[in-house]
Amino acid sequence: MKILLLEDDLILQESLKEFLESEGFMVDSATNAQEAYDLTFDNSYDLYIFDINLQDSEDGISILKALKEANDNTPTIFITALTDISTITKAFENGAEDYIKKPFDPEELIIRIKSRFLQDNNSEIIKFKNLEYNPVTKELKKDNKNIILNGLLKDIFHLLITNIDKVVLTQDLLNCFEHPSGNALRVAISKLKNKLDINIKNIRGQGYMIEKI
Repeated sequence: MKILLLEDDLILQESLKEFLESEGFMVDSATNAQEAYDLTFDNSYDLYIFDINLQDSEDGISILKALKEANDNTPTIFITALTDISTITKAFENGAEDYIKKPFDPEELIIRIKSRFLQDNNSEIIKFKNLEYNPVTKELKKDNKNIILNGLLKDIFHLLITNIDKVVLTQDLLNCFEHPSGNALRVAISKLKNKLDINIKNIRGQGYMIEKI
């Protein structure tokens, strides 16, 4: 799922972006109306997450209204400190599917996204040999039994299995580590191979990949 996050509080924007990406979402971010319009012109998104009250000439509701008038029907969640009835009513009248009040736990946002927009999770499941992986919930099964991977192995496996038959660059895999090193990556890959009984191919000078064959 590809998300456009519109939030002018840079600290909140960065923390939300990082949290959403850790859950497997692809996220672009904007701080004002013009950046949002430019990104929606050049990209297609599955979900908008817009702050209402922006330090800009346009607020989140007016931006969504303009996008709707341009036949952009991307579902939208508003995040806002404004909870008066008139603002909430205006948000829904202009096409919002949901809103969440600041301050909020990022986990609540994830729950809302998954419950409202990702209910048909079966279509997302990746099947490989005796493995089944849901990239949305990050649930992994082997021979129909749940397999628990620690945070690091889960992140590495997610990159590899969602890019099956493609080379995942070494640097992208190293970004999963708090203290990255070539040796640490090789150890992690070896642990994945042994735990899941799969072949992870080393493409010399490039990275690693899981092949369908």
